[in-house]
Amino acid sequence: MKRREQSQTEQLKQALAERDAQLQEARTRLAAVEDSTSLQVGRALTAAAKQPGRSLVKLPRDLYRLWRRSGTTQHVQRRRPGAEPVRSFDADRQEARLLSGMAGSSEDLLVAATVVGPAIQDAVSPYLRSVPLRPHDAQIVMDGVDVDLVLVSASAAAAGSPWAHVGDPAAADRTRALHWVLESAAARGIPTVLLDDAPAPPALRQLGFDRVHRGDAGVPLHLFNPVAADLTPGPRAVFVRGAHEDPVPEILTELEAGVVDADSPGLADALRAANVAVVPAFPTEDTRLHRRAWACGTDVITHSAVPHAADPHAETLAVSVPRMRAERVTPSAMRLRLRKVFLQEATPVRLAEILGDLDFPPGTPGSELPLRGRSVAVLADPAGESDAELLASDLTGAVLRPTEVVVPLAAARLPGIQRLRAEGITVRTVRFGAPDTPAELTRNTPGAPVPRVGGLGPDRWAALAERATAPWVHLWTGPVSRTRLADLVCAVECSDADAVGASIGEGHGSGPVDPLDGAGERGFFDRPDTVAPQYVFVSEVVPELARTHLVRRGWNPDEWNRRGARLLALGPDHGPAGPDADDEDAVYNSTDASTGAVG
Repeated sequence: MKRREQSQTEQLKQALAERDAQLQEARTRLAAVEDSTSLQVGRALTAAAKQPGRSLVKLPRDLYRLWRRSGTTQHVQRRRPGAEPVRSFDADRQEARLLSGMAGSSEDLLVAATVVGPAIQDAVSPYLRSVPLRPHDAQIVMDGVDVDLVLVSASAAAAGSPWAHVGDPAAADRTRALHWVLESAAARGIPTVLLDDAPAPPALRQLGFDRVHRGDAGVPLHLFNPVAADLTPGPRAVFVRGAHEDPVPEILTELEAGVVDADSPGLADALRAANVAVVPAFPTEDTRLHRRAWACGTDVITHSAVPHAADPHAETLAVSVPRMRAERVTPSAMRLRLRKVFLQEATPVRLAEILGDLDFPPGTPGSELPLRGRSVAVLADPAGESDAELLASDLTGAVLRPTEVVVPLAAARLPGIQRLRAEGITVRTVRFGAPDTPAELTRNTPGAPVPRVGGLGPDRWAALAERATAPWVHLWTGPVSRTRLADLVCAVECSDADAVGASIGEGHGSGPVDPLDGAGERGFFDRPDTVAPQYVFVSEVVPELARTHLVRRGWNPDEWNRRGARLLALGPDHGPAGPDADDEDAVYNSTDASTGAVG
């Protein structure tokens, strides 16, 4: 504990270097001994003593050869190991992380030393590998762990947290510890960022951060989302109380509206359970709560003051809240709002903006890592030039462009595929043999057909997925809307599902599909999707987007749920404000007007 000048990582690296030096010296000495004339003469005499007959005849000749070479023997040069290669910075960095227990995961996330509030910690946890710092161990952790970023939030200075009142002269010890962390990061070339998301002592912003971002970390869609909103019990209206603990308006009490604090851990569940949320009209809370409510599929009314009995605002609340509570947000409006939050204000987008221009140390992957989880490879098998043109039109006009496209080698020269290359989209090819044979069209169970997606069997999709490098694959089977891919990726970011697509079954309303209803009577892809659940986990889907490693296994899609995959149902695009609308921004802005402020 007292040796803070030398970190645990440095001690382990020094010990490893000493062992390597000792091993190298032992190898050099062993080579010198083996090359020595004395050892070779001793071996020759020993061999002659063990086999006197033939070895005694060869002994004079062997001794004469040793004598002839004795004047030119270079003892140390035989099998001497070559010079060690120059170690790169990245190799040293990965070695340090391995020794300190911070080896990179398969997702290859940025490692951030964090001094943040609980809300920021929950928001960034899927996109950054956090190493929390506390005032009493900040120096030890910073010395022992190789990090890419130091992330601090003003909310960490809130009362009751380990860093309470940091930056205030009354908390000099915590301010001194954080200042040391920033100085250590500057000496190592590690960027430092402050998220100014809450009131904090002014001295906190003057500690020397590389960047001060006015705002929070965006909307964490893994927390605020409409998944299973219809299954969440609760009142149809909720009053979101601000940080200053507003009293509940009397009219809302009469309407039996629920109450939740803006910083409560149960805010997402309360918003999902309600049709309408009444939020405070504070500059720091208004937009943030609006976006979180919209991500949960909830309409919003903004109030600017506490209404009284004689106040005309009370009458407005008494009219607007019951009206909006009786209505439900249409699927197209909910999809549009959620899509806009996903593309513009979600946490990975906000992190990419914050980290965009920072200078990271050599070997650091970069600021694009928070968005790497949205990378999609499109798998397609166009039947001809018309299909290839449809594929190119879909992908070049998509709101969210894919990272790469994987097609059979025979389709690589089609004009549509060449158009994708010209647009800067990576195209990968797969060489197939003969077309699908009858054996490939049968299941393991004799007499039962294999479920097929878009005319292709699981084996052919698996072969295409083998060439994909993105974590997600989109099974393209025909023309889709320009926002369909964005909605699919948004759905998996909200739910952490393994696959998402249209639901299977009919007559189920908005609840989950009963896996036994009609199962076995018709083919897996034969039942029409007459009723489309939205953002609900089900047992069967027509897969549109799935994890790459899941498709590579070549399993039949109707077995995914039984093999542990989590499947999410996403209804089709529909409505005039849907994906084919000419001006989505106008529709999106109209939602702000429809939830106009009260007061």
